[in-house]
Amino acid sequence: MSACTQAAFTAANLPTHLVEMAVEHDRAYGSELLQKLDVYIPANTMEKQLDVLVFFYGGRWTYGAKEDYRFVAATFVKEGFIVVIPDYRKYPQVRFPVFVEDGARALAWVSDHIVEWHGNPARIHVVGHSAGAHIGALLAADPHYLADVGKDRSLTVHDFAGLAGPYAFTPDEPDLEDIFGPPQSYPNMQVTTFIDGTQPPMLLLYGNKDTAVKLANLERLEQRIKQRGGCVRSRIYPNADHTDLIGALSWWNRQRVPVVEDITKFFGACRAAGVE
Repeated sequence: MSACTQAAFTAANLPTHLVEMAVEHDRAYGSELLQKLDVYIPANTMEKQLDVLVFFYGGRWTYGAKEDYRFVAATFVKEGFIVVIPDYRKYPQVRFPVFVEDGARALAWVSDHIVEWHGNPARIHVVGHSAGAHIGALLAADPHYLADVGKDRSLTVHDFAGLAGPYAFTPDEPDLEDIFGPPQSYPNMQVTTFIDGTQPPMLLLYGNKDTAVKLANLERLEQRIKQRGGCVRSRIYPNADHTDLIGALSWWNRQRVPVVEDITKFFGACRAAGVE
């Protein structure tokens, strides 16, 4: 990662130490070095069960670290959520679908252990940005990942919110071809392949100035969900780019993009209003 990117993470994380929350660092959900997660718990939970938000960060399936996203945890802890941020193995150490399988193991761990911090395992909300949105969407769309770790997708993922996710692209650059190839396997990494109407509700968010991920990814996934009778909502923010959506989860929200408000309003909305 570039120096300016790391500086941006440092700036985003500076005020988080003022947020009243407890942190459980490096809880292992597997035996590999990167199979660890951090749990952020609001202060004064008063023994009541809280909703849980599991956030998968992006980084082209190649880079990123859970510590850089403390600002995401702080933002949603202030909204009353327990927040879990997992690391996962990345390319070139691994290729698809290993990072999705790591995501499933992390969700299984959360389902089994989050009651220790008064989290509600029946209300686990999955959120992701960019490559993390791709991982989260596959976990919501394809039930085999959670089934392989002994979990029922319909009981584990309450809903999903994706920020600028590459849900339906075809790899066309050498590293992406290596991550997801061979070509006959590409349908297995496209979220649209698995949509059958049984998926949990999905919220798809995108900035119209995004040059990293094409809008067609949102459009194709949204169309497929609607065709299959599932629950999906979307919002495209004007004058926002790929990084503005993740920046909107921090105090440094240049475009004043209401991502936090849209996500928190969405959680449970489809179930309350009925499938649409």
